[in-house]
Amino acid sequence: MPAVPEKLATLSDISQELRTGQRTAVSTVEECLSRIDDWEAKVRAWVSVDADGALKQAAMLDTESQAGRWQGPLHGIPIGIKDIIDVTGWPTAAGVSTESVAATTGRPQPAQHDAPLVASLRQAGAIILGKTVTTAFACFDPPPTANPHDFEQTPGGSSSGSAAAVATGMCVAAIGSQTGGSITRPAAFCGVAGAKPSLGRVPCTGVVPISEHLDHPGPLARSVTDLAVMLDVLAGYDPADPSSLDLPHPGTVPALAHRADRPPQLGWLGGFFDEHADDQARGAITEAMALWEQAGGVIRRPELPAEFNDVLDHHRIVLVAGLTANHAEFFPDHADEYPAGLASLIREGLEFPLTRFITARRHQRALQREILTCFNECDVLVCPAATGAAPDRSTTGDPAMNAPWSYTGLPTVSFPIGSSREGLPLAVQLVGRPWGEAGLFAAAAWCERTLIDSLSS
Repeated sequence: MPAVPEKLATLSDISQELRTGQRTAVSTVEECLSRIDDWEAKVRAWVSVDADGALKQAAMLDTESQAGRWQGPLHGIPIGIKDIIDVTGWPTAAGVSTESVAATTGRPQPAQHDAPLVASLRQAGAIILGKTVTTAFACFDPPPTANPHDFEQTPGGSSSGSAAAVATGMCVAAIGSQTGGSITRPAAFCGVAGAKPSLGRVPCTGVVPISEHLDHPGPLARSVTDLAVMLDVLAGYDPADPSSLDLPHPGTVPALAHRADRPPQLGWLGGFFDEHADDQARGAITEAMALWEQAGGVIRRPELPAEFNDVLDHHRIVLVAGLTANHAEFFPDHADEYPAGLASLIREGLEFPLTRFITARRHQRALQREILTCFNECDVLVCPAATGAAPDRSTTGDPAMNAPWSYTGLPTVSFPIGSSREGLPLAVQLVGRPWGEAGLFAAAAWCERTLIDSLSS
């Protein structure tokens, strides 16, 4: 198997070294570019890399820091951007073509404006290193990207390039998006951390859409703390995005400082999740829960609401209906330009009776209410981040562990907790209350730190 770097510096470590003068932004970008030289031909995580632009931006930031001026918490941090997200002056191809994106979204190519989330990253001092690979229109057809832990296995979809780039150190953090399981599952398969924020927490303006009722942009990084730093930058309200919510700032980083030492009450989910996970995924969760209970965590076993039995069927309807609505005008005359899996979904959506979508949306709203009963005595809910280790590259993996949380809009954090018998990463997923990122991240940080401490003792 490839020797994936095991002890890459975290975003938080790098930021501290930049502040203390132990490294520069230029040297940080150069490290990433060196790893791109080492890994990209085998992994294929990038659509494009702006090496010259990144080095120029890094030099400007170094000049600023030498003068005692710091742009923000991401000052000098190289970031990858999933290629469904607009970056000024760069094409957005969404794994297909710029012409298809322009026709289906109405946006000119190359992009004339940064997506608001990209603008937020720049304002915080991030260096936009390049565009990462996505599956076609961020849907289900397998990507060209390989899993860096085993080139014959999938990295997941659709944020495959972002996860693989972070795992190999080709960037320090990256942006992905999730409509089914496309942040959490690639993070799990590639052995990195991922956060899907609450629906509406991070604006979708400038992001190629699938379904406005399910789309969640979010970060991938190397630790829970890194994700918290990223999410606090990304979160915000955009009135141009109908799904964006004007919420108080999540305050995830302050929550880590003030609440992360308190052992959480963990709601260990069974039923649906035991049925869909394999023995290795269930075993990894069982071992982790035993460790967290020994360290003071309180383990509870909440019962899932009855509506959960139909969650995957209804999630699919909402996803396919949104996808079809976004492609209905362009698809009939360009069907041969679509990958087979994506074309099949759109054809399915074109045949949907309206009543199927209305029924699914009613179910979605009902489950969003009923799932809250699981939090009655729990800070967070816990389940596997994927049904098992990464399968082969003919698929992007099963989204069953993730689609329910995209459907309900609840925030999630995932991070690695072990390895399969084949040496592939296995991960846990923690689920928070609606717009409850502060409590979710505090619990996740405690769980991650407890696990790391047990491995080092």
